[in-house]
Amino acid sequence: MIVVLFGISMLLWLPILDIESKSLTLAKQFLGKEVDVVIDRPLGSSHPKHGFIYEVNYGFLPGVIAPDGEELDVYYLGTDHAVDKANGVVKAIIHRLEDDDDKLVVMPEETTMTDEEIESAVLFQEKWFKHVLLR
Repeated sequence: MIVVLFGISMLLWLPILDIESKSLTLAKQFLGKEVDVVIDRPLGSSHPKHGFIYEVNYGFLPGVIAPDGEELDVYYLGTDHAVDKANGVVKAIIHRLEDDDDKLVVMPEETTMTDEEIESAVLFQEKWFKHVLLR
């Protein structure tokens, strides 16, 4: 398995991933699939509780309930302007190691990004969480 841990790409076997979190099990079902996303925190908006600025469009998959009781979260990358909905392909998963709240990384089909580019794009929020990037 290739993962990115804090911006460093590596080939790694993680025993913790053998016993998947509920969030990871759910997220893996969408990897490589085309999805429709509702953006509720557009690029440039501020987090309602913590006040940081969203540097990318952030939303959810409507009707897909995650273990936290909310809809499954999505980073929508590959656009430089705020949107309220989007369609794209799930190209990666941000798997949080210390909580059951994984995020899908969705992009337009034609968009490609390296692991490092994805990590850089989501750093504004993921810097607070131990995580790995899964493809």
